[in-house]
Amino acid sequence: MTTMQLDCFLLVAETLNFAAAADRLHVTQPAVTQQIHSLEKELNVKLFKRTTRTVKLTPEGYVFLNDAKSIQHIIGHAKKRFEEPEGRELVLFSMGCHSQDELSLLPAILEKMRMHYPALHPVFQIIPFQHLHQLLKEDSVDVILDFQKELSRKNYEKYQELTKVKTICILPKDSPWSQKDCLTIEDLKKEKIILFNPQIAPDCFNSIQRAILDQKSMTDIYMQDSPKSCITLAQAGFGIALLPDLLPHSEDGLLYLPLTGFAPMSYGAYYNSTAGNPVLKLFLRLCREQFTT
Repeated sequence: MTTMQLDCFLLVAETLNFAAAADRLHVTQPAVTQQIHSLEKELNVKLFKRTTRTVKLTPEGYVFLNDAKSIQHIIGHAKKRFEEPEGRELVLFSMGCHSQDELSLLPAILEKMRMHYPALHPVFQIIPFQHLHQLLKEDSVDVILDFQKELSRKNYEKYQELTKVKTICILPKDSPWSQKDCLTIEDLKKEKIILFNPQIAPDCFNSIQRAILDQKSMTDIYMQDSPKSCITLAQAGFGIALLPDLLPHSEDGLLYLPLTGFAPMSYGAYYNSTAGNPVLKLFLRLCREQFTT
């Protein structure tokens, strides 16, 4: 595996366009195609699904995307270290989560970590729920943030619960339900509902969504691929959005009402071991302190 292969892969993954990647690398498009093919042959997987009109990452491509970023990151730091031999040794700390939105939970924690480790260099890996635990299994990250899985956990993983998360109903402030403190599944029977795509939602939340789906026709349901898109449709009056109540409520003009009748979901940190990893120990301690206050 060469740095040129990684550069080609990452630029095609970013632009979803072989010609654009070639232009940025100042090489020909066939050269980029050849590098991708040789990388796929070496890995024995297809990284891109390519038609005459579109280029998309395959599931294997999504998984390798994080590996490629990590490898490129390590190579870049190795070069930098020798360019500046008197510089401080970097303290790398890699975290995995499923969406950019979850990063809003981390600034205060990372600020305190930086006070302990001035050379701290956080690395974020954003990947769908179904692939998160593969990163941990391969030791590609120090820790992942995730909802507790319904299936039995692999024996190599440890789990620290950080908080319990309720399901929240998001709707405009002028909604007929605005006088209520919470909603029930019965209240939602005649409402249009905005749900999180079950292919990328956590298992524990999917069980709640299934209960809602059982009483709905497809014309009353909007499936979205991100929490932000669910909230956007709720703001536009398309229906009531259902999401885990994990992130701060920042959008104006919306109500956030708990959905009763369902047990809260456990959200926390998965990791392999804290042995010999004081940075991870500090991260877990700071997480406990933040989520319990």
